[in-house]
Amino acid sequence: MSAYTPIIATLGFIMSEDQSQTLLVHRTRRQHDIHLGKYNGLGGKMRPGEDVVGCMRREIREEAGLECKQITLRGTINWTDFGPESGSWLGFIFRIDQFSGIPFKENEEGALSWQPVAGLVDLPMWEGDRFFLPLVFDSDHRVFHGHMPYKNGQPVGWHYERI
Repeated sequence: MSAYTPIIATLGFIMSEDQSQTLLVHRTRRQHDIHLGKYNGLGGKMRPGEDVVGCMRREIREEAGLECKQITLRGTINWTDFGPESGSWLGFIFRIDQFSGIPFKENEEGALSWQPVAGLVDLPMWEGDRFFLPLVFDSDHRVFHGHMPYKNGQPVGWHYERI
């Protein structure tokens, strides 16, 4: 068996003051982006010398121009065989309930917009996001830890537990 060497990344969901909306990016700018046309939370790959919270703060600052004031780890996901190179990703999923600043209207990946949490299922997104997003926004304070294997761009399973 080969060594497990995932890409470590963060994914954050910034909440509106009334907690009814989240700030998403509509990925429309890069023609060769595997996320092209999809709505996503904000985040990216962790750099050497960073911890996951520092990575999340940096990504939110770079992608939205905001400073995180209250950040909560909601879960982790091991995505295997994901993307065009069938790589593995280990994602740390955060909810940002308080921030300072005014969000950018767009970034290099696409337009930023506030979307109602209740309507996220109607947006174009990765099919697998529909499995874990309810866990990001629910009132259960336990952290979830999941595994979502992909095959040919589609999730083929989803298992998680909360602790």
